[in-house]
Amino acid sequence: KRFTVEENVSSISQVKNSVQRQIQSKIVEQYPLLEKAIDDIIPKKQILIGKCQDNVQLVIVNNEIMFFNQKDGPFVPSLKLLHKYPTIMKKLQVDKGAIKFILSGANIMSPGFTSAGGYLPEEVIDVGQPVAIFAEGKQHAIAVGLLLLSTEDIKKTGKGIAVETLHYLNDGLWHIKSVD
Repeated sequence: KRFTVEENVSSISQVKNSVQRQIQSKIVEQYPLLEKAIDDIIPKKQILIGKCQDNVQLVIVNNEIMFFNQKDGPFVPSLKLLHKYPTIMKKLQVDKGAIKFILSGANIMSPGFTSAGGYLPEEVIDVGQPVAIFAEGKQHAIAVGLLLLSTEDIKKTGKGIAVETLHYLNDGLWHIKSVD
């Protein structure tokens, strides 16, 4: 089922300055490379918060969704924002065989990263961290997700679901032109 503003967003509201500063500081804490650009991405006094089903919160600026999070989980950038600032997140790469499954909304299995064409960084990324998913032969991220296994465990076992896909190219969130 596609995400749509009409069906999924229950309310959109302006938030107090203190809440805006808190959101900005959490995002900078999670994505330190955004520190210099945070005022351009999320200008003060222009942040709206969209409340959705399942405790999903949208950070909206100029009618465009910039970040989202679930409950008190980490803020995750939209793919459109990630395409503008591709270096802000830890990057994992899947092989070509995983692309069609990811673009259908499937979670990402470990073999997609460990086979030829897949890539995992040398540094260990822990469970629960948001990551950008790139695909072999593609320039831009095709999805963002949360690690369900650390990169160390993915390399060791090569089995199981490695990443929970939160947002992918061509999903409902991708197709939202503006939030009014």
